Amino acid sequence: MTDHSDEPDPNARVTSPMQEFGRTEVTTGLVVLLVGLTVAYLVPALLL
Repeated sequence: MTDHSDEPDPNARVTSPMQEFGRTEVTTGLVVLLVGLTVAYLVPALLL
């Protein structure tokens, strides 16, 4: 295996589940969820 000395330290890397999120991210997620559910269920039901 080669030594990639130019690679950043993998232990210093931060992934999404480890990062904190605030009210803005929660609100954005809920809006996206509601739009997705509307498109997936309400629009087809109205077309019947």
